[in-house]
Amino acid sequence: MWLALTVPTQPRFEQRLSQALEDLGAVAVTLLDAEDQPLYEPRPGETPLWRRITLQALFPGGIDERGVVFGLSALQPGLDLAHVQVSRLEDRDWTRVWMDDFQPMRFGRRLWIVPSGHRLPETAGEDAVELRLDPGLAFGTGTHATTAQCLEWLDGQALAGSRVLDFGCGSGILAVAAARLGAACVDAVDNDPQALTATVANAAANGVGDRVRALAAEDWTGTGECDVVVANILANTLVALAPGLVRALRPGGRIALSGVLPGQEGEVVAAYAALGVGLECGEREGWLLLHGSRS
Repeated sequence: MWLALTVPTQPRFEQRLSQALEDLGAVAVTLLDAEDQPLYEPRPGETPLWRRITLQALFPGGIDERGVVFGLSALQPGLDLAHVQVSRLEDRDWTRVWMDDFQPMRFGRRLWIVPSGHRLPETAGEDAVELRLDPGLAFGTGTHATTAQCLEWLDGQALAGSRVLDFGCGSGILAVAAARLGAACVDAVDNDPQALTATVANAAANGVGDRVRALAAEDWTGTGECDVVVANILANTLVALAPGLVRALRPGGRIALSGVLPGQEGEVVAAYAALGVGLECGEREGWLLLHGSRS
């Protein structure tokens, strides 16, 4: 059993209130959007928060409920206790709960993402390509529109024997998918060590560890030998990376760029056009996929 405390507040009070909750014994404090306000791509150096936020603090079930609320009012004078909500949560395996909701998903004609505890659907077909992936610490389970678009694009490519670059690999979902779809060699690049660890583990779990090479961004250099390049990042970063990503792509090689919002595509298209790569545009759930080839 756990005690959950929910406190609406403003961004300027977040740090002070979070610290107060931790001082009172909270084992976890989570920030949530209180107004369903979207936050799009920030400028470099910016870390925006929503206009109104809700803090959810989790305490051990045996803690004194009244003592926590009283202590919070003492540490945060002026806090409106009328809006503080207290509830009890049963002890559950939250990872298992999420896993139960994460069902097999199809991307394109052949590719399926299948979590542990589930089987490939009988309707998948004899040519189905199965990728085993569980929710993890590094982002990327195929549920986000940007990832889904990249997976479907990869499924539509002739990858047998090809060399692929997945820049900003996260969980390695795109790199592993490319290998499962027949790529002979995949470079998975990221600047987050946790992402590289997840990629190596996911590649091994899918039997393609010998074909997926995880590299730190600072250790990677474009070679001009890649048949396919895929990058699911954000528009500003894709523009900055344009010279390196194009340099990695052989003439006639194919590229897909995701993480671009409507209104941002012009700058990205122009940056790659100047380097000899023409890009077409697709859209899903408010996110764009730009794809094309190097002339």
